[in-house]
Amino acid sequence: MTPLFAFILGILLTAVAAKGYRVVRKRLQRFRSSETLARNEVTTVSQVLHLAIQGSPTGITVIDRSGEVILSNPHAHDMGVVHERNLNPEVWSCAEHVFEDQETRSIDLRVPMRRPGSLVTAVSAVIKPLTLVDNRFVIVYAADESENVRMEAARRDFVANVSHELKTPVGGMALLAEAVVEGSDDPDQVEYFGTRLHKEAHRLADMINELIALSKLQGAEALPDMEPVPVSEIIDDAFARNQLSAENAGITLIKGPDQGILVNGDKALLVTALANLISNAINYSPNAMPVSVSQKTAPDDTVLIRVTDRGIGISPENQKRVFERFFRVDKARSRSTGGTGLGLAIVKHVVANHGGTISLWSRVGTGSTFTIKLPIYHPDTPAEAEDSVEDTPSPIRKAVSKVTPRRKDRNSS
Repeated sequence: MTPLFAFILGILLTAVAAKGYRVVRKRLQRFRSSETLARNEVTTVSQVLHLAIQGSPTGITVIDRSGEVILSNPHAHDMGVVHERNLNPEVWSCAEHVFEDQETRSIDLRVPMRRPGSLVTAVSAVIKPLTLVDNRFVIVYAADESENVRMEAARRDFVANVSHELKTPVGGMALLAEAVVEGSDDPDQVEYFGTRLHKEAHRLADMINELIALSKLQGAEALPDMEPVPVSEIIDDAFARNQLSAENAGITLIKGPDQGILVNGDKALLVTALANLISNAINYSPNAMPVSVSQKTAPDDTVLIRVTDRGIGISPENQKRVFERFFRVDKARSRSTGGTGLGLAIVKHVVANHGGTISLWSRVGTGSTFTIKLPIYHPDTPAEAEDSVEDTPSPIRKAVSKVTPRRKDRNSS
């Protein structure tokens, strides 16, 4: 073998070995990559940043000078900042000014209901330069203000309604007190007006207590911790609260069969809500007519709790308003029973705070059925014990540890 031939052969063998090494290396990399994906591991800082932006509860959008959306997360779409890759016109109009003077601006947006079930109606957006050293991009931070706007409107409406409703019993108590003073020499009048004054005082106290309860349910205070509650126990306790008034009216309370269903919630609040429905059914039913409560599972994994009466019924125009604060179908009957007009409003908010809904079916002269719909609680199955793993640095920690020294070197130079 001549030296030249041996040299050429060595070059060819080296090339073949190098190519084989590259093929093996690529296959190993693919294997490791697929193994990492199978374990759902985050291995780079860029993956961390991407996941942080996509999972942020704040809507984040980056746009360039042409108005093109460079980056956006799901919440930016939910809040109407971006819709099908198109930027909200109000946001773009404000962003143009930010591009010009590099000053941060804030705007309030009203979001149309584009998607069924979307509850985002009001958004506060902060628009600012992405960085002061590069004026080609601006970033939009959007926050959902729907609940704050709704609560502010509810508070204004609440105060107006309370002021109006409290004037009636307070004014009546003042007149009754005057009548008691003027009739002090007549024992019969003192007893009559004193009794009415006592009744009005109790009605006023009940109204104040229900107003406090309603204000808590509307968001003034956080709900207590939820726990599994049997539906049958809620019904039994609600029956116990109304047993005396039902007996006085000659009304029989009928309970359907126990389905063994659990719901996740606050038992005291759920009992109050159901007791209010039963109390209404008793007050608006003729004497000796039964009131029934039943429970039934629905196909969508919810339980339906129905309260049915054979009373006077509710007209179609009033059915839409029965859950409003202080609304009364029959004001004369409400005064005679001491009703405050807040019972059904409390029911609506209790049910909503438990992730449920309430509906009404009624026909004048036939009766009414109120249906509470709540998610069924299923006890979690015991989680399998996890295998112990060695305390080794994760790939992301390794990536961060590699980046940190380089940043320190740059800062020290």
